[in-house]
Amino acid sequence: MSFLGKIFEIPFYQKSEPRKAEEIEKLNEEIIISPDTRREKRLPPGQSRTKKFPVLDAFGTPKIDLETWRFEVSGLVENPMSWNLGQFLALESVKVYADFHCVTRWSRLDNVWTGVSAQKLAEMVGVKSEAKFVVAEAYDHGIFGGNWTTNLPIEYFLNEDSLIAFQHDGEPITPEHGGPVRLIIPQLYAWKSAKWLKGLKFVAGDEAGYWERGGYHLRGVPWNGTDGERFR
Repeated sequence: MSFLGKIFEIPFYQKSEPRKAEEIEKLNEEIIISPDTRREKRLPPGQSRTKKFPVLDAFGTPKIDLETWRFEVSGLVENPMSWNLGQFLALESVKVYADFHCVTRWSRLDNVWTGVSAQKLAEMVGVKSEAKFVVAEAYDHGIFGGNWTTNLPIEYFLNEDSLIAFQHDGEPITPEHGGPVRLIIPQLYAWKSAKWLKGLKFVAGDEAGYWERGGYHLRGVPWNGTDGERFR
């Protein structure tokens, strides 16, 4: 087999140029278009496009028992809720067309995510007005024991293109890429899109997560400044 043929066998390898948002809209009028995909230049400062889908994490892929998996929403909400995997996959879903920007300077353009709208989930649990931030908790380990977390301002969680995803490009999200369920916040760097999502906690004050305590930016907007909001 040729070298080129081996490249095309790489999982998730993109063989064509990124589609434009307008092309996606023509194919599916119901899909949510992340606004950054409409930019003339879709790569934020300091980023380069990859046609692959690199795997990065802090501690490797955790072993998750799908039979006992649960996703919980707590904190400043009127109705704390919890789902097993079957219940969560049965919720009303949306599709989002978005780009994906890793703080380590690669970007994977042209992704379609399927999952539960973050706006819809917030509506279901009744987020209180005092909630200004969201802490995402994952099934992998944190810096001081317990589970890995990341924090984000609530306005980014509530963007129309944010979702709790269980499919990527029409297929279940694989374990190495954060399955069965991961957070997707397209307008922030990808570390905010927590893999192996276990829970969301709505809070009044900012609570730095794993990478944030290590020096990463508390917000993480790829487009701000001359090199994005990578560090603080």
